[in-house]
Amino acid sequence: MTLDPFYLIVDSADWIDRLVPVGVKLVQLRMKNTPDDRLRDEIRRAKATCAEHGCQLIVNDYWQIAIEEGCDYVHLGQEDLVTADVGAIRAAGMKLGLSTHDDAELDIALAARPDYVALGPVWPTILKKMKWAPQGVERLRDWKTRIAPLPLVAIGGLNPDRLQAVFENGADSAAVVTDITLNADPEARTREWIERTARWR
Repeated sequence: MTLDPFYLIVDSADWIDRLVPVGVKLVQLRMKNTPDDRLRDEIRRAKATCAEHGCQLIVNDYWQIAIEEGCDYVHLGQEDLVTADVGAIRAAGMKLGLSTHDDAELDIALAARPDYVALGPVWPTILKKMKWAPQGVERLRDWKTRIAPLPLVAIGGLNPDRLQAVFENGADSAAVVTDITLNADPEARTREWIERTARWR
């Protein structure tokens, strides 16, 4: 599995409609506590936009609905992995990404034979409260050694100025949320990310 080096994460199809046409090639739809009917509508809209623009769509958490909606990728956190039917995900032909934050979680993730592994937070993040301290770029190098040849996604506190350190230490893709969604000009910031990750594409 090859991941684009720029991995956008957003919480609505509105964001996908807005930013994917700018040139995004990899996006995760991460919606929390959303009723199933609304989630289906959002996934369908996101799928249509991504298909039109040649973008890979990854659905966060809701693996059953992702299967029913014919999605290609699902991403699970450790809590979701406990209750997920990985066999059903595989039988549906979906690819699987997993979040990790420490050694124990990495062992659990690798046992599920994912298609990529995410490590975070690399730097402090304002997205959500974390019980884990920032990992630092050195941990990326360690993780990459342990998961190779699987792709490694870095997440948490990333911005364009930190990309060099992220990729030099083994990451294959850099995930971003608030650096773009909280920016005064999300489209311009997205273009900057695309340009700044071009050398690793």
